[in-house]
Amino acid sequence: MAQNKLPPNATTLHRAMTIVTYNPPMLSPKDNEVIDRCVQLLADCGVTADRDLAAEMMQSVVRLAADEPGRADMRLLLRTVKELRFAIKTFKPYRHRRKISMFGSARTPEDHPDYILAKRMAQLSADAGFMVITGAGPGIMAAGNAGAGQAHSFGVAIKLPFEQSTNEAIQGSEKLVHFRYFFSRKLVFVKETHAIALFPGGFGTHDEAFEVMTLVQTGRCDPLPIVLIEQPGGTYWRAWDRFIREQLMDKGMISPLDTNLYFITHDAQEAVDHIARFYSNYQSLRYVQDDLVIRLRHAPTADELAQLNARYSDTLISGAITLSTTRQAEPPSELPELPCLVMRFDRRSLAKLRLMIDELNTLPSLPPLQTSAPFSPEVGANVPDRGVGQIAEEEGIKIAGPEA
Repeated sequence: MAQNKLPPNATTLHRAMTIVTYNPPMLSPKDNEVIDRCVQLLADCGVTADRDLAAEMMQSVVRLAADEPGRADMRLLLRTVKELRFAIKTFKPYRHRRKISMFGSARTPEDHPDYILAKRMAQLSADAGFMVITGAGPGIMAAGNAGAGQAHSFGVAIKLPFEQSTNEAIQGSEKLVHFRYFFSRKLVFVKETHAIALFPGGFGTHDEAFEVMTLVQTGRCDPLPIVLIEQPGGTYWRAWDRFIREQLMDKGMISPLDTNLYFITHDAQEAVDHIARFYSNYQSLRYVQDDLVIRLRHAPTADELAQLNARYSDTLISGAITLSTTRQAEPPSELPELPCLVMRFDRRSLAKLRLMIDELNTLPSLPPLQTSAPFSPEVGANVPDRGVGQIAEEEGIKIAGPEA
């Protein structure tokens, strides 16, 4: 993992960086001089954490400017970095709270059954301990912020020529972030969330739905609940599901197991229960070199572990699913000692991994009422869940080799 200590010279610094990132070209004397100056500037500014990464970032900016890409490209990158910096700063104090991103049409009126349902689901989510993230606009977004209340919700707004104002429920909140670009906004939606709730909507809703499903299907983000919800008697998501099965699954473009990545319901309480159940025993996961470590609240029994091995052995490259603890499987760990499963996962069977997590949440040996606590503050209270940044760092370590 990346070290926070300042290496003694530029060459050592660069070698440390390659462990957690990639193998860049050989540094010239001028590159070394730039890094040294960046390191010194960071030290003068009082930066102590991750100075190696910050120095490399600054060096990339110097190289970018030397490439003379043009003012428009420079401004695009400047705005993107500024927006992401502010978003990360805004979300950081709430990393101990699980969150649900809610999507749906901005055109849904307040008296529409879907609006009422969205508001109800957001209220139930807040009551269950979740926070809600919306696009801060009207329609379903306004319902989500109003239902959860300003204290329990975020607004991730996009600046559009025809939609300048945010909804009243999130206006003036310290948890409101404005974005100019959809790509950086979508990154924050996925990076900071633990579940997705999709109500009927237009192109934007489908964009978010397929984006998240693609990320989960390919392992670019961790497994998470994806709930498709609409008014009782509605046909929006059933028609969508029929298209997915007839045009994608039946024609071999997706696996039949991929349909387990989403859950369709017409009931707000059922939607929240589905999300809470996902985190009732499963806590989180990460990769340590070639091993997948699945953190749990309660360990399976020996018989249950044997059944898991029998059912999911086809997802393994080699060996078996074994029981360990976070202290043993991923040292050093900032988490309390939790039971965990360790396996040489093939990194392809993501839909089946989701089924395995569902089974871990319904083990017969689990104590009762596990679905009542979607997140326990004492479990990783100050440690962010593994997100897109963690995935990138783990891949960098794997590329660099076992000595990392």
